[in-house]
Amino acid sequence: MLTFLPGLLLFIISSTLLIINTSLWGSLITIGGIIKLLLPFIAVRRVLTKVMNRFMWAWATCNGGILYLISNIEWDVSGLDKLDPNGWYLLISNHISGFDIAAQTYLLRNHIPMLKFFLKKELLYVPILGLGCWALDMPFMNRTSPAKLKKNPKLKGKDLQTTRKACERFKHTPTSIINYVEGSRFTEEKRQRQNSPYQHLLRPKASGIAFTLSAMGEQFTNLLNITLVYPETSERVLSNVMHGKTSKVVMRVDVLPVPHVDANTYFNEPETRVEFQRWLNKLWLDKDQLIEDIIQQHQQQK
Repeated sequence: MLTFLPGLLLFIISSTLLIINTSLWGSLITIGGIIKLLLPFIAVRRVLTKVMNRFMWAWATCNGGILYLISNIEWDVSGLDKLDPNGWYLLISNHISGFDIAAQTYLLRNHIPMLKFFLKKELLYVPILGLGCWALDMPFMNRTSPAKLKKNPKLKGKDLQTTRKACERFKHTPTSIINYVEGSRFTEEKRQRQNSPYQHLLRPKASGIAFTLSAMGEQFTNLLNITLVYPETSERVLSNVMHGKTSKVVMRVDVLPVPHVDANTYFNEPETRVEFQRWLNKLWLDKDQLIEDIIQQHQQQK
């Protein structure tokens, strides 16, 4: 609607609206977190969690409205028809920019439960942010360092038990947890530094997804393998979006069965870890080719 305006003005408008949108819904979620602290009753907390998730849904929807106002983005999405808003999902995705989360929460908001992230336990104590994430039932996890495990072997397995306990609440509430298995946003510099065998991706890390599956794999309905592509460029995506320069976003959703990961086998048998990594590498190889096909198709249509 406002794409006729200069890019700098669009950036100012989008930044202002984004701050207002995040502050509004973030404040309501934080207030909900305070109420959950003061009323520690399971039934009340479950109701409040549903309300908080609707606030997050509203945040994602308003983000879409801001994008509609400042840009003419074509959303090229497939695979949503196989999803269930009342299902339990583990999502794995490539990671390109700071815009990824906003794009994915917006596109998936009516098709699966609102996205949640495994967070470091230290974030729980960050003012406002920690309380807001806790109010949304984001799972906080404590990963014991190899040095501590070597010093105190009795701690082995404790992280898994803590994570399982944190995820017990998800047995009663449909949940979607997303894991960016590359561990970092893609840049060409990082790809070269890793000597990545992929053209458009970093090397995937199996330990995080294996840990999640071993902790709560039986609760998931499906694994969602999500491929996100900005076919015009993979650099400065967030800045381009806020300047109204991005015209197309592509997302492909592949619904897969949930791999079984036994904690004792995976963490104690190297060959099992190697096999799981090979499985993940194959997914990433196919994803890399899919991204290349999407980019080539986009260039041919220009």
